Formats: sequence, C-alpha cells, structure tokens
Amino acid sequence: MSVSNPTLITFVIYIAAMVLIGFMAYRSTNNLSDYILGGRSLGSVVTALSAGASDMSGWLLMGLPGAIYMSGLSESWIAIGLIVGAYLNWLFVAGRLRVQTEHNGDALTLPDYFSSRFEDKSGLLRIISAVVILVFFTIYCASGIVAGARLFESTFGMSYETALWAGAAATIAYTFVGGFLAVSWTDTVQATLMIFALILTPIIVLLATGGVDTTFLAIEAKNPDNFNMLKNTSFIGIISLMGWGLGYFGQPHILARFMAADSVKSIAKARRISMTWMILCLAGTVAVGFFGIAYFSAHPEVAGPVTENHERVFIELAKLLFNPWIAGVLLSAILAAVMSTLSCQLLVCSSALTEDFYKTFLRKNASQVELVWVGRAMVLLVALIAIAMAANPDNRVLGLVSYAWAGFGAAFGPVVLISVIWKGMTRNGALAGILVGAITVIVWKHFNLLGLYEIIPGFIFASLAIYFVSKMGAPTAGMVERFDAAEKDYNLNK
Repeated sequence: MSVSNPTLITFVIYIAAMVLIGFMAYRSTNNLSDYILGGRSLGSVVTALSAGASDMSGWLLMGLPGAIYMSGLSESWIAIGLIVGAYLNWLFVAGRLRVQTEHNGDALTLPDYFSSRFEDKSGLLRIISAVVILVFFTIYCASGIVAGARLFESTFGMSYETALWAGAAATIAYTFVGGFLAVSWTDTVQATLMIFALILTPIIVLLATGGVDTTFLAIEAKNPDNFNMLKNTSFIGIISLMGWGLGYFGQPHILARFMAADSVKSIAKARRISMTWMILCLAGTVAVGFFGIAYFSAHPEVAGPVTENHERVFIELAKLLFNPWIAGVLLSAILAAVMSTLSCQLLVCSSALTEDFYKTFLRKNASQVELVWVGRAMVLLVALIAIAMAANPDNRVLGLVSYAWAGFGAAFGPVVLISVIWKGMTRNGALAGILVGAITVIVWKHFNLLGLYEIIPGFIFASLAIYFVSKMGAPTAGMVERFDAAEKDYNLNK
C-alpha cells in the first residue's frame, strides 16, 4: 500500500457501514415497490440529499476539479448550468411527477409511467424507453466504476484491474441486498460526507498556499487567463456547458427520488435543502480545482500524479495536506460520490429489466418475492457489463458521463417535462420524442456537429417532435381525466 494504514482503516469502516445500512434496509424490503421505490416513504431531508448525492457522481470530486485545474474558471459554466437546471427540475417536475405517477397506475419506473400515462397497449413505449435506460445507464455505470477504480488505484497503489473490482464490490453488495431504501439511506450519509469534504478541503488548500491574496497571485502568475470566464470559449462553448442543466429533466435516477417522496408537501422543503447542498458542493468543487493550481505550481515536486491525470487533483491534495485519518475520511467522500450514483443507476437498470421486461412480458403473475430476487440478479448482471466496459484504463470519467447525461436528457427530458405540464400530449408524441432525442444525441456525437454539446439539439428536436406529432392526434378522454385529477391533487397539496 502506498499510504499509511489509517486511510485503509477509514475506508474499511466506511464501506462496512454502508453494507450494514444495506442489511438494515433488507428487513424493510417486502415487495418490488419497496425494492424499487422504497414504498414511497422518503421524507424531505432524505429525498433532498438522496437526489443530490445520486446526481453528483465521481465527476464532482474528480472530473470537474480536474477540468477547473486544467482550464481555470472558464470550465465553471457547467456548474452554473447544473444549478439552474436542477432548480427548474425541482420547481416544475418534482411535485407533478410524484402525483402523476400515483394517478397513472401507481407507476414504479419511468417506462411504467409512460405506458400508463399514454395508455400504450402495444408495449412499444415501455420497451423503447427501457432499452434507452439500459443503453445509456450501462455507460453511466461504467463511468462510476472508472471513478472508483481511479480512487483505489491512486490511494492504495493497486493495479487498475484490481482497483476496478475493489471499487465496485461494496456498491454492488448493499444495492443487491437492500434495494432502494439502502440506496436512499446511504445517499443521505454520503451527501453529508461529500459536503464536509468540499467545504473543508478548499479552506485548507487556501491556508497551505498562504491565504487568498497569495493564492490568487500564484494562480495569476501561472496563467492570468485562469480568472477569465471566457478563456478559450465561444458562444457555442458556453451554451454547451450551460446545456448540461437540461439533462436534469430526464435523469431516471434523480426522477426516481421525486417519485419516492412520501408526499407532495415534502417537495418544497426538499427543494430548498437540495439546492443549498448542491450550490455549496459545486462551489467547493470549483475552489478545489482552482486553488489546486496555486498549490501545485508552488510545489512542482509533488505535481507528477496530477500532471499525468488532472482528475486526481482532489485525491492528491487530500493525501498531501491532511493527517492520514482525515485524508481517509475525505477520500471516502469520493467513494461516497461514486457509490451513491452507481447504486441508484444499478437499481434503475434492475427495475427496468424486472418491471418492464420480466414482469410485463415473461412472468405477469410472478410473486413479489420472485420479482425482488430477479431485481437483485439484474443488479449483478448490469454491474458485470459495466465493469467490462470500464476495463479500459484510458477512460476519462467526465467524457463517459457527458454522453450518458446527454442521452437521458434528450430522450426523456422533454417527454417527462411536457407530460406533466401539457394534457394535450399523446402516446405517439411521447414515442417520437424519445426516439428523436436518443437518435439525435448518437448522430450528433458521432459527427461532432458545430462543436455543440449533443444534449441541446437533442432536447430541442425531441420537444418539437412531441409537439407536432401530438398535434396530429388527440389524447383520450381517460388520459385527460387522469391528468386533470393529478394536477388538481398537486395544486391542493403543494
């Protein structure tokens, strides 16, 4: 091991605690609804922190600080876009989706909701949306496993191959055992750990580099453009970074938190908690990468690992500046970010395979116990595929995340957003939206058209497809009736 034992001991204690929470949740998991959505029992604090932690994956402590370290504040447009997008998602989608899913067959998954909301008897909408989830989430899961592997590799001197399995094992364990409740309860612990790390670390880096004035002078001496928000950017570049915010409307692992809230009344409080947590975390992340420029320019003799891979800036600062016990806690925050997102992604994939394929098409009368165990088997299956995809040591976390984020944002974002605010949307409109959004992202990414982030054309084209195709038909009386009842319920209880 390349670091002293306290860090390893801290990791082991943390992982053991997460697995213990999994076993506690196991005792509360009696049926598929419990395993997939926790029986819709999450209070406002757990809903808020779980939504935040499941959103902020390994890129929060690795990808984004690395981008800031390399390019300066011009990379922070992504943080601004995310904050705006997350707030609008809480404001327009969260409460309405909670009510709409309940009024539409008590839907447990997004494909389930689409199928009920648009009375899709053919099963086509369910199949296509479940396939989109499986394709893009497996890529997303791979990004989480890469981040975990990088952490174990650089912290404990493991080979990449060994680190790959070590990083994934604990997450798979508690997700397999405890399902949604385990994921949500551990997310709350992990969100607390992440905000602690992201507030403490930049403060200590600032002190180590001589305070605010000295740090800023060192950053300016390295490259004055580090302060320039418009450095090496263009209008298209800024729009692309801000466009990340559009992704929130279509992320199944975040939307599942809204669906699992105990009531609409919890949503407003959850929104305030979640946005405060998110703003503090993103500010801390930007500060870590930015102040890291000053620290490593003053200490070039220890800058080797960061020069080799800039996504290790937080890891190296934690190891260099803190007592090994505290460093263990801070590095556990990266593991927390990875585990919190990976666990709920595995669960969403598992629920798509179990609820939307196995139960719907293979075993309509399967018992609840059987479905829970099928769900657990699917967690293992998706995890193994994601590990295989993550086996390339040249993978970069932010690149993998950006593709999956765009896929979901464009394929599901417009469908979810429009379905909860417009009663005139039809089944064919939803189908067109999903297909146009997903195909646009794949084609745009392949040809790298205009240098524009693929989520933006995907979101726009999908929204237009939904509107025009829906206008060619009309929703049924039942669809309008359920929409109106849900909207009335939402307005009475929000």
